[in-house]
Amino acid sequence: MKTIFDKDTWQEIYGTLRKNVMRTIITIIGVMWGIFLLVALLGAAKGFENKFNKDIGDLATNSVFVWGQSTGMAFGGFQEGRPMRLKLTDTKTIKDQISAVEHVVPRNQRGAHVVHKFLDGNYNVTGDYPLLDKIQKKNLLFGRFINDSDIDESRKVAVISQDVYEEIFEFEEYPIGAYIEINKINYKVIGVIKKSNIQMGPRDDIHIPFTTFQKVYNQGDRIGWMIITGNSESDISQVEADVKLLLKNIHDVHPEDSRAFGSFNLGENFGQVTGFLTGMQFLTIFVGLATLIAGIFAIGNILLITVKERTQEIGIRRALGAKPSEIKIQIILESVVLSLFAGVLGIIAGGGILFLLNSLFTGPDAVLLNSSVTISTILSALFSLVFLGTLIGLIPASRAVRIKPIEALRDE
Repeated sequence: MKTIFDKDTWQEIYGTLRKNVMRTIITIIGVMWGIFLLVALLGAAKGFENKFNKDIGDLATNSVFVWGQSTGMAFGGFQEGRPMRLKLTDTKTIKDQISAVEHVVPRNQRGAHVVHKFLDGNYNVTGDYPLLDKIQKKNLLFGRFINDSDIDESRKVAVISQDVYEEIFEFEEYPIGAYIEINKINYKVIGVIKKSNIQMGPRDDIHIPFTTFQKVYNQGDRIGWMIITGNSESDISQVEADVKLLLKNIHDVHPEDSRAFGSFNLGENFGQVTGFLTGMQFLTIFVGLATLIAGIFAIGNILLITVKERTQEIGIRRALGAKPSEIKIQIILESVVLSLFAGVLGIIAGGGILFLLNSLFTGPDAVLLNSSVTISTILSALFSLVFLGTLIGLIPASRAVRIKPIEALRDE
């Protein structure tokens, strides 16, 4: 009895496939296209995900931004259209009264004319606390971020963005310790922040200590906006609603007034983006598997045609003593060989495309980052391909063993 390890078995498979070279090639291309799409699309989807995660970085995604606007309803003796001005005391009240809140970071911002030696420009100057670095991690090119001593002593120090550094400093000039003039007041540069593709809120060009900003711009207790982060167990949408309701109570605003305070819920938007990425991966898998299954069915159809064409050959082998199991094994092996060979070619082609994508999309502005597919995914796809090839091979194999030797010999 022949087995899958017999040399004759593989010679017969080779001979059968070689008889119809064009048919074999077309069948292989059909299956190869399916696994090629699966690998290429999954890799591209991973590249989008990697880029998104890199841009988000250490940003606290369970955050909401809140700012004052103007009232849309009259309430408590106040007319409609009253401007809402947030205060530092509001941040403390929110932190104390809403248990789901982890951090509250007040911020202020002004436009300013900035000069360094003979170069100048107009930029946004923001008053910040060191806590900002915890919820919006600042990756530094040089130096450090604002610390508690800067706040306590209201130091005239500044952390500038890479854009500001490149525009008002000479090429390769070391910025740390240098002085820049912001609205005619000198500040010592203590840090330079790397460029980021993600900007939440107004553009951050220059950071100075919050207390320094208060004194220089005579802000008193007023703040421009606040960033609120929820703890790990919190529902950030509920936190947003609770914060706005509390602010309405503090500032005598009608509970149903939706205009008084504006907000941007980063957590909700982040969830939408991650949901989109997950959906894109599922769609990619569906398209790839659908194409793959179509290719597998093509193998089954081709083998059915082959069995029909080889009716006399099968009859002769049966008459000479070949067992049904031998006939069945050979047909199934032909299906597996076609599936496996096409799968390997598809994986190689898909890997080549991903390599090309990684070569083309480089630099900080690239839309893809490290497009790749894990080894486990490739092996799972290849195993599924071989498994499906085995199953589909059972159909023509079962038909082949049902051929009676006498009837086969009469077949023309």
